Amino acid sequence: MDENDAHAYAEGIRRGGALVTVRASDAEVDRIVDILDDEGTVDFDERETTWRSEGWPGVSTTTGSAVTATGLTGRASTTSGRADEVIPIAEEELHVGKREVNRGRVRLHSRVIERPVQEQVTLREERVAVERRPVSGTAQAGTLAGDPFQERTIEVEERAEEAVVSKEARVVEEVVVRKEAEQRTETISDTVRRTEVDIEDERANQTSRTGTTGDPREQNRS
Repeated sequence: MDENDAHAYAEGIRRGGALVTVRASDAEVDRIVDILDDEGTVDFDERETTWRSEGWPGVSTTTGSAVTATGLTGRASTTSGRADEVIPIAEEELHVGKREVNRGRVRLHSRVIERPVQEQVTLREERVAVERRPVSGTAQAGTLAGDPFQERTIEVEERAEEAVVSKEARVVEEVVVRKEAEQRTETISDTVRRTEVDIEDERANQTSRTGTTGDPREQNRS
């Protein structure tokens, strides 16, 4: 990493920012950058310019016996010939979010199957029978309608019943799929870190501790 960038990142952390680094293959770079951009990354060049306008010196060279340097663990600066050694006091905050995860799926697929069925039906069938039978004696008057020598035609039809099949569809059951949602409260347990500094003043044999309490944005020092 370029030294200028390293000191700028250290200054961002000192001012309460968070630095995220990702080690990934070249094929994943674009996707990772998109994710970070969606989560609210900052324009670091713009911030660095703002810091410099406020008096932050960035990386300076050694001049005489006074040294100005910025690092990840501390910062030394000189102001009017006075050297200050600074240890940043930091405290982590726990932020709990939520995301949707896939717990599986239920898939319903309908299909049509055929099964053989049998029903019995009684059918009626007619048959015409033609029979010749001898008649003895002489035909008496009135026994035959009209002249027995008159031409006539008798027609008789044979009829029969045959099975006719029809089908009717009716709904016998339903399969219903629905999603039900419920809410639950889950307790997330984790740890957060903070910086504490023990001060040993050998001049008066006193020991004190400096740390952060309450809102990490408000630092109370003792």
